[in-house]
Amino acid sequence: MTADLVANQNYVELERAESGEKTAARVEVIDYEANLALLEPTEKAFLDGIIPLEIALDTAVGDRLAAWQLEPTGALLATEGLVTTVQMTQYPIDIGQFLTYRISIPMQYRENSYTVPLVKNNKLAGLLLRYDSRSQLLDAIPAPIITHFLKEAEGKNYRGFPSVGFSFFPTRDPELREFSGETGKSGGVYVTNVEPHTPAMKAGLQVGDIVKAVANNEIDQNGNYVDPLYGKIEFTNLLTAHAYSGDIVPFLIQRGGKPMELKITLEHRDAKDYVSPPYNLDQPPSYYVLGGLIFQELSRQYLKEWGPNWQREAPQRFVYLDRFQSELFPEGNRRVVILSQVLPANSTIGYDELSYLTVTKVNGKEIKSLGDLAEAVKQPIDGFIKIETEEDPKQIELDAAQVSTEAPVLQENYGISSLHRLD
Repeated sequence: MTADLVANQNYVELERAESGEKTAARVEVIDYEANLALLEPTEKAFLDGIIPLEIALDTAVGDRLAAWQLEPTGALLATEGLVTTVQMTQYPIDIGQFLTYRISIPMQYRENSYTVPLVKNNKLAGLLLRYDSRSQLLDAIPAPIITHFLKEAEGKNYRGFPSVGFSFFPTRDPELREFSGETGKSGGVYVTNVEPHTPAMKAGLQVGDIVKAVANNEIDQNGNYVDPLYGKIEFTNLLTAHAYSGDIVPFLIQRGGKPMELKITLEHRDAKDYVSPPYNLDQPPSYYVLGGLIFQELSRQYLKEWGPNWQREAPQRFVYLDRFQSELFPEGNRRVVILSQVLPANSTIGYDELSYLTVTKVNGKEIKSLGDLAEAVKQPIDGFIKIETEEDPKQIELDAAQVSTEAPVLQENYGISSLHRLD
C-alpha cells in the first residue's frame, strides 16, 4: 500500500472486502520517498484464501488500465483509463525523480477505497499516487518501482532507493557546449552542482563535467536515454528503478573535452543527512521553549505547513535556506535553528511580534542544532541569555533568573507537557 496511509499512525488495521472482517497489522517496511509500505497482519491466517496478484512490468503508453475501487457494499468497481505518458516525476516527499504512469481516467471518489490498485489483465500495474478530478488525470506508482521496493524489502536491512547527488542542465545551448569544451558527438547533460558527501562527489564528479552515458546508455542533450519499453525517458530512471544501493554504475563523462569513466557506488541518502531534512515522520518534532521563545529546526515538513504553495507562502528566507542548503552549508552535519514564534509571557515583553528568525549564536556560541542551543542557554553572560539572529532585531536578551523562575507558570498557562523535546 502507499506509505501516506500509515504515516504517523500507531495502529493500522486491515479489512477483507467481501466479509468486512478486520485485523490489526504491522508495518514491516516503509519508504516515504517512494510512497510505499509493506504490511503484515498480526493474524497470519487472515489472508488465507486470497490469491495475490501477479505484477505487470510491461505497461507502456497506449495501454488500458483499470482502477479497482470498492462500493460501500464491498462490491468491486472497475474504471478503465488510458496510459498517456510514462515519465519521471517527483513524489509527494519531493526527493529525486521516480518513474510514473500518467493515466486519463474518469475515476469517482469511493470512501471505502484507500489504496487504489491499477490493474492490467488482472495483474498489478501500479498504485494510485495522486488524482486530479478536474482534469481526470491520475498519476500511478508503477510496477517497476513496486518491484524494486519488494526486492529490497527482502533483505535484512532495508536500504531504500539509491541516489547519486548531483544536479544537471540540458546541453541544447551551443554556447554552453563550447564553454564546457565538449568534443565529438553532441549530447549529455552539464553538471551544475555536486552535493557534498554523496556518491557523485566520492567518485570525483565535478561541476562542469558533461555526463554522456550512464550504465552504458547514451544520454541526449535533454538528459534522456532510449528505453526499450518507454522510448525516450530521463536517465534518472536507470538509477532509481533499475539500480540498487551498493551497485557500481559506470558514468561516461567529458571533462574539458576529454572522455573519462567514473564508477559511482550508489547509496541511499537518509533524511537525517540533510541540513534541512525533507521529512520527519513517525516521530514527534523537536523543539525548545525558552521563556516563551519557541525554537525549532528547519525542515521541509515545517515549510509544508504553509500548504501546497509553501514555496511562495512560507517565509522566503527559510525557503531559500532549504532550496540551496547544499551550497550554503557544504560541510553538512548540522541543522538550521529557527525562532518560529513567541508565546506572550513576562520574560518576552517587547518580543511578542517576533517570528521566523534564523538563530546564529546563543551566549556567544555558534548554534548548529537544538542540542547546541540547549547547552548554550545553560551558560548566561552576566545573568542574561543572549540570542543572536541573522535577521532584525539581530539580538534578543532574556533575564536568565526570570526565565528559570517563570518556567513552571509558562508551562501551566499554555498546557505544555514539556518545555523541550530534543533528539
